[in-house]
Amino acid sequence: MAQSTTEILTDALKQAAAAHGIYEAEVLGGVYDTEWPQWYAEHMTRALAAAGHRLTTG
Repeated sequence: MAQSTTEILTDALKQAAAAHGIYEAEVLGGVYDTEWPQWYAEHMTRALAAAGHRLTTG
């Protein structure tokens, strides 16, 4: 059964959160990333495209 859009986005957000935690710890040295929305958007766009999802502007 195919995942719903909500399930796909939930999974992408969870993956982005985990990756961003590593990014903040390792790249930013534990500093809070005030630009996290941009980082999440870029990460999720790459991850969704790599998973074969086609993103459109509507």
